[in-house]
Amino acid sequence: MKTKIFLFSLSFTFFITAFAQIDRTKPPKPGSPPEIKLGEYQSFQLSNGLKVFVVENHKLPRVAFSLVVDRDPIVEGGKAGYVSASGELLRTGTKTRTKAELDKEIDFIGATFSTSSDGVFAMSLREHTDKLIKLISDVVLNADFKQDELDKIKLRMKSDLAASKDDPDAIASIVRNVIAYGKNHPYGEPMVEATVDSFSLEDCKNFYTTFFRPNISYLAVVGDITINDAKPLIEKYFGTWEKKDVPKFNYEIPLPPSGIKVAVVDRPNSVQSVINVVYPVQLKPSDKDVIDASVMNTMLGGGVFRLFENLREKHGYTYGAYSSLNKDELVGSFNAFASVRNEVTDSAVTQILYEMKRMRDEKVSDKELQSVKNYITGNFAISLEQPQTVATFAINIERYNLPKDYYKNYLKNLAKVSADDVQNTAKEYMKPDSANILVVGNADQIEKSLSSFGQLNYYDMYGNIIEPGMFKIPEGLTPENVIDNYIEAIGGRENFDKIQDRTTEMTGKVQGFDVRITAYQKAPNLFRQDIEASGMDQNIIYNGEAGAMLINGNKQEITGSELEKLKYEATLDLLLNLDSLGINLRLAGIEKVNNKDSYKIEMVLPSGTKWIQYFDPETGLKVKESKSISAPQGNFTQEIFYEDYREVEGVKYPFTIKQTLGPQSFTFTVDSIKVNSGVEDEKFEIK
Repeated sequence: MKTKIFLFSLSFTFFITAFAQIDRTKPPKPGSPPEIKLGEYQSFQLSNGLKVFVVENHKLPRVAFSLVVDRDPIVEGGKAGYVSASGELLRTGTKTRTKAELDKEIDFIGATFSTSSDGVFAMSLREHTDKLIKLISDVVLNADFKQDELDKIKLRMKSDLAASKDDPDAIASIVRNVIAYGKNHPYGEPMVEATVDSFSLEDCKNFYTTFFRPNISYLAVVGDITINDAKPLIEKYFGTWEKKDVPKFNYEIPLPPSGIKVAVVDRPNSVQSVINVVYPVQLKPSDKDVIDASVMNTMLGGGVFRLFENLREKHGYTYGAYSSLNKDELVGSFNAFASVRNEVTDSAVTQILYEMKRMRDEKVSDKELQSVKNYITGNFAISLEQPQTVATFAINIERYNLPKDYYKNYLKNLAKVSADDVQNTAKEYMKPDSANILVVGNADQIEKSLSSFGQLNYYDMYGNIIEPGMFKIPEGLTPENVIDNYIEAIGGRENFDKIQDRTTEMTGKVQGFDVRITAYQKAPNLFRQDIEASGMDQNIIYNGEAGAMLINGNKQEITGSELEKLKYEATLDLLLNLDSLGINLRLAGIEKVNNKDSYKIEMVLPSGTKWIQYFDPETGLKVKESKSISAPQGNFTQEIFYEDYREVEGVKYPFTIKQTLGPQSFTFTVDSIKVNSGVEDEKFEIK
């Protein structure tokens, strides 16, 4: 018994002594980096140059194929969009299968199947492997592009472009690339409606026949398959793929600006500013400091770190602020970005630049450095759960001439990154004094404060710079002059004064449905619009005092600001009586509409609501108007474009009307316009 007590006492004393030796004021030293056990891959090469990587993973009975075409980026030369369209056309049929037949066979085996201008991805259950690879090879080797399919793709592209006009992030993406790389660089050339209209089916065919070649391609095979099973299948279906010399391109390397350059894209209805601090960087995937750069950028804004903590947690400017540092064989980029309230735009820019400078000028603490390393380690480990990751690693090693053990040693090399490495990397890539500051927002509210960073340059949403010297407003020109020129251009006041009523009939398609609209107006301010679409009837009526909307007979009163807007829209001779109606005008400058300079006129209603009208300086005609629309889904900018003016009873009217609202885009053709036909007052009664 005494012996047991002695032993217990000795153990307890040892525990107390050991505990007392722990210094709780110092964090424990980081442990050794976890050992990475990457899945093995095997590779072989066909005689035509196709490099194949096979990664076995037998956890699930499925097989995935990823074909990567390693081509140089291409300047599309005023036909931006045809490369992307070519990738989509690959999925629309072959010389042996129509699109419908291809879709049916893919659906029958329950496969995932997608194409792009850089390759093909497909996946199915193991039992369908032979069928799947047969379909892939047919698409890659026997693509058959059709004009009707290209027309559908172009229509969708234009619809997406129309939707992007109301998306400040999409606008920022376009202009950001233009100012960082330039329009003559493959990464800076914007796709617009005009470029979509410019490219042809032949352009797409030439791209496919030129660049889809085995000698610049990699094929990753991942899943429940062995190399012995994969090799004969790939030789069978891809062995006849003809190799060919593929063009290589050299481009002038974009450089950061000399000093701070400030770019503004005006969106008058924006209540937030989208900020990007952007410039090109020379960082290739094979560069020795790639891991150091990743740590540095992650600490700045690649996660919820410095930018996030500063702009959101400390100052409350935004919901989130981040940064990216992209590596690329041609040219990479840095971008710090956030969306903030208009009134704190300059303050947010100041804090972004401050954090960039702090990253460059101050050494990071060991605690912060270890926190970021842990974050990157966790993300890397999660990525390894996907078998496709191993195939991507294998292709990257081959494409970028990386060491064979690059990814096996990734976490070991990550653990070696020191505070000095981070600061040295920041000195190389952080350029707060040589950056483009791009802000998409309400210029009236932000331009004065932004001018403290440097001279402002104004851009339209396509990246076209708007320079005062390009097109000057004639000295002494007033907004009233512009309106008078418009009235004269459409036929003059005398002819317009003769109109007592007008009936306009137009047709178009909305989301694939035929729509017919009949609009009635009668002096001074009676209005009715009847819409027929797919069995639905909608009427909007204003009787001079009250307004209502009727949908299939169900009435809803129009009130508040929407009623005020309807009152002015209903006024037949609105532009002839602006003063008496209390509408103020402001000549807001020059803006491009369909790549032509136009006078921008702000019409301010008595309530403060703004309508923006655009007029062609040469013809005097109105070419566009912009309004803010409130809907249950949120606030949208409605844009209406006017084309094809024709004369009716001495007055010119547009016979093609294009409208965008949020993500939707419509085109209406005017079938007839009747004036002074004796429209009865009963037409405008609200029942």
